[in-house]
Parts: sequence; structure tokens; C-alpha cells
Amino acid sequence: MLRMSDRGKWLLFFYTVPSRPVNARMKIWRKLAKAGAVQLKSAVYVLPNNEENYELCQWLVSEVASMKGEGAFVSVDKIETMKDQEIVDLFNGRVEREYRTIAEKIEELERKAGSIRKGSGGQSGNKLLEQLNKNLRAFEDVRKTDYFSSKAGTALQKKIEALQREIKGLSATEVKKFSEVVSCRIEEYQGRTWATRRRPFVDRMASGWFIKRFIDKEAVFKFIDESDLETLDENTVAFDIRGGAFTHVGDFCTFEALVRAFGIKDRAVKKIAEIVHELDMKDEKFKNTGASGIEDILTGIKTTAKNDAEILEKGMAVFEMLYASKT
Repeated sequence: MLRMSDRGKWLLFFYTVPSRPVNARMKIWRKLAKAGAVQLKSAVYVLPNNEENYELCQWLVSEVASMKGEGAFVSVDKIETMKDQEIVDLFNGRVEREYRTIAEKIEELERKAGSIRKGSGGQSGNKLLEQLNKNLRAFEDVRKTDYFSSKAGTALQKKIEALQREIKGLSATEVKKFSEVVSCRIEEYQGRTWATRRRPFVDRMASGWFIKRFIDKEAVFKFIDESDLETLDENTVAFDIRGGAFTHVGDFCTFEALVRAFGIKDRAVKKIAEIVHELDMKDEKFKNTGASGIEDILTGIKTTAKNDAEILEKGMAVFEMLYASKT
């Protein structure tokens, strides 16, 4: 069996596929791009030689063959017309361009964090943390193919970590300041109409389920725009909408705020609250491995349902089944 130490430093992959369908060539190209391959010639790509990339090339050769094309790869110690450092520079140049895009977004978040620190920011620390985590995931994706630990990647990582500490500090301050949830009596919220934003998703679906199951079994739901809030009558309770009776409070999503406001002590509800928080806030406070699967199901409902009422009804059914599985 050939050991990796017996192979060359570089993998050269080359292929041709029929001109039709067009997406066949693109499919191979995307997989090479995702692996961080650098294009040397029109159909020649280079990758550092490691187990993962070697296996990728093997699979790509098979895939090209299934498209009635021709593909092959070789491992070499050097490319005669290029020095190793020149090849390394190509890889570093590729990731540096991708890092630069992320760095621009990080700089924008730094400015927003500075505004919040001065008391003039329009966003909350938690919202900034959500945006930072999105960019952090993009950074991690690029770093997977930063084969030679570029200086740009190291510098950007330090900036992200510093901003992460700063934003978490801002969020902690906000939570201390705004995390008071007013206690409510269930008997005062019977037979109400509950209004929320259109196109309900995770937090509103879960909140609707919680309202119907634990607070107001005769609840009727309606969907409004934020501009309609002032036109609601006294019997209508707005939730998960800016200025509503029940919405985000500090570090709590609307579902958590409702649970706390009505003093519901239920272990299964607590577990669901962690999932809803994870999906709605995306601050990685609760790392629940099953959350993404639930989000996929709810996304499918939102995509296929005919209207807002059907979206909410089917979403609530998912949370009812989730509750049953945890009791």
C-alpha cells in the first residue's frame, strides 16, 4: 500500500467533460473550488497532497468518468516551471482575497460596536454577535483551505477574537440592563386574539404553540405589519413584533420571554426554549445538535404552506410533537 510519505508534495488534477450539459463542468469546478484548488491551466488544478485531497481526486476521476469525460491526477514533488514558494503564494493569494471580503465586514461590525459603546448605536450587542458569528463561520470555511497558514488568516483571526470579546461585553451589559421580564397572570389572557408578524418562523411558531398550549387554549391568531400595531383593539395581544406586549427582552427570544412572564416550570418547555433560542438568536449560547434538523423542517413548512395561518398551524404541530418527545 502506498504511504502518504511516498507521494509527492502536490496533486495535479486535470479533466475534460462533454460540453453538454453545461452544469457537468461546473459541478466538478465547484468541488475543486470548495477544496481550495488553484487553477494552473485551463483544465489543470493543483492541490497540496494530503489524504483528504488525494481521496477527493480519486472520487472526482470516477465522477468525471460517469459524465462520459476523462479525468486523471498525479502526485509530484515539484512543477518544473515553478518554485514551491510560487505555488504557495498562489494558495495564499486565493485565501487572502476571501479573507479580505470577510475583513471588510468585520471592520463594519467594529464601527457598529464602537457606536454602541458610545451610546449612539442603532443595533443591540446580541444582534452584532449574531452577525459576527455568521462571519466567523465564513472565516472557518476559508481557513479549512488555508493550507499554508497565511499571515492574512492569522491577522484576521486575532481581529475576530478581539471583536468577539468586545461584543460579548456589550451584550452582557445589555442583558443586565434590559433582562427584566414583567410577570403576567394566565387568567387575564383568556379568549384573546394574538397578533404577530407575517411569514412566521421559528420564534413565532414556537410562541404560538406555547400560547395555545399553556396560556390561552381559545387563542385566535392574526398576522400584521409593524405599522398596524397602533390600530389593534384592547383584546388583541401582539407578540414577537417590535413594540408588542411580548417580544425579545435582553438576551431572551420571545418564546423565552413568554415562558418567564407566565412562570411556566416545565422541563420539556425548557429544552424547547434552548432550541428556539439557538435557532432564533444564533449566538451559540445553547449548542443543541438537533436544532438544525428542526430548522430544516420548519423551513420546509414555510416554503410549501399556502398562507401565514397554515405556516403557523403546521409549525405549532412540530413543536407539539417535539414537546411530546421530551415529556
